[in-house]
Amino acid sequence: MTPTSDRLSRTSRGPRRSRSRLAAVTLGAALLGAGAPTAYAALTDDDRPAATSAAVPSRQAEGRPYIETSLLFGTARPNGGPPVTDKEFHAFVDAYVTPRFPAGLTVQDGYGQYRDSHGTIERERSYELILLYPTSEAGPNDPKIEQIRAAYLKRFGQESVARIDDRARVDF
Repeated sequence: MTPTSDRLSRTSRGPRRSRSRLAAVTLGAALLGAGAPTAYAALTDDDRPAATSAAVPSRQAEGRPYIETSLLFGTARPNGGPPVTDKEFHAFVDAYVTPRFPAGLTVQDGYGQYRDSHGTIERERSYELILLYPTSEAGPNDPKIEQIRAAYLKRFGQESVARIDDRARVDF
């Protein structure tokens, strides 16, 4: 190789390296920029930098600690009898639930399914009863809730009444 061709060879490699470095830097910046909105969107209001948290003030959890108990009542009768009617269910709530929880409750209509003790999948109209009470009342309320479940099983010939307990913060 002659000194001139060696110089041309080095000269032509130099700009090519500069261009490839520039392309790599540009590509890296573009990828970082594209990922930034996604990463930023995943932050909660409490995690956002101070500059943006002023625009959306973060709030402390309001309310007091409560227990939310949901009871799921099916209406199909395992013995094949007629389903529990709205009138029968609301009479049950008036007679068994309201006296035990006079401060309030919520009933929602639903539709559910479960596998019974014989392996049959039962599909039925159902009700969800929601009770909210302070955590300090969990001990005294537990037997009341179990009385409600037992009464429904006996009165309407049900196999089960599902119970779900969860912690919540409640403010009225």
